[in-house]
Amino acid sequence: MTSTRRPAAVLALAQGRTTGQAAKSAGVSGRTILRWLDEPSFHQEVTDARTELLHLAVGRLAAASTKAVDALVDALDNERGQARVQAARTLLDACLALRESLDLEQRLAALETAENDQEGRR
Repeated sequence: MTSTRRPAAVLALAQGRTTGQAAKSAGVSGRTILRWLDEPSFHQEVTDARTELLHLAVGRLAAASTKAVDALVDALDNERGQARVQAARTLLDACLALRESLDLEQRLAALETAENDQEGRR
């Protein structure tokens, strides 16, 4: 009984629902949810489920991003005035944000490599 209810509670909490909402969707009491949350393994299950949901969302965003860019580029070519300016701003903002993200990722990787090298020398 608990084995089928616990995953439902994990999913509900990972999706950002309250403990009361998670209890209702899992068919358990709110006290049960609070008791489970005191268990490090349950807390880790919620964290892992949330991470997986975020990975799925990022994958869907990445898949849709080419359509979004195509629409913006089309607006640059076919729209007038304010819509065209807004499309250009959106594209430039996205490019800058992506560039910053990639730079940060590279810097973090370099720091991790340097830290690993130092630990290897000890």
